[in-house]
Amino acid sequence: MLPIIGIIVLLVMVFGGFVLAGGALGPVFAAMPLELMIIGGAALGALLIGNSSHELKGVGAAFKKIFKGPSHDKQDHIDAISLTSRLMKLWRSEGPVAVEAHVQDPQNSSLFAEYPKLLANKPLVAVIADTLTLMVVSSGTLSPHAVEDVIDNALKTHFHEQHEAQHALQNLADALPALGIVAAVLGIVKTMGSIDEPPSVLGGMIGAALVGTFLGVFLAYGIVGPMASRLKQVLVQDEMIFHAVKQVIMANLHGHPQALIIESARSGLGHAVRPGLTELLDATRGK
Repeated sequence: MLPIIGIIVLLVMVFGGFVLAGGALGPVFAAMPLELMIIGGAALGALLIGNSSHELKGVGAAFKKIFKGPSHDKQDHIDAISLTSRLMKLWRSEGPVAVEAHVQDPQNSSLFAEYPKLLANKPLVAVIADTLTLMVVSSGTLSPHAVEDVIDNALKTHFHEQHEAQHALQNLADALPALGIVAAVLGIVKTMGSIDEPPSVLGGMIGAALVGTFLGVFLAYGIVGPMASRLKQVLVQDEMIFHAVKQVIMANLHGHPQALIIESARSGLGHAVRPGLTELLDATRGK
């Protein structure tokens, strides 16, 4: 919602201020379609040149994240900590065999089924299931540090892939001012070819060329750049739930008491999604 409001405020203030200053929007709007075609076409071509189909799909999906916001709320983080705690408690009390059925087929697990929203997050489920499966097949002989290295490597790969769209958008934002200059230069070339026209005509042609420079800078710093920044914020918040799960697993492997396990996972969450310690202990107590 806020990105939409931001775009509206941006358009109203920029073009409204231009009109209040005595500017005429007619020439701007008249030149805009062709300038947008040049700048937008160049931007699209640059994206196609610089990215694979996988990254391009990620860029398309990124716009949903930008406008929708983070995927998980506070309750989801409580559920993730609770689910992982229950699996680790089952591991400690009944052994690897009791956990095996849940982690080898999470989609048909009665325990995972209690958390349908988490189950829909396939990368998160994979981190939980794959880590515990590794512990099952090793019969608990792996050191905590070895398990942590595996989790860190999985998270690093996943986060890197998630941020590819953000980097593509930021690169596009960085390129747009230069692409605007390209459009402006082409407009000046056109103007120089009509140098024998009267000043009123030449003035209109130069103004139209400068619209290209305006659009390049406006799109870069007013829309695409802020979108890339917003996407980064959303991705970082979406990563917190993975770190919480990791902390629960690692604290259990180190043999910490339950309250410390819960706090180690809770303390790494941002304030927007961080539950109170008592609230989280109540949610996990008896499970």
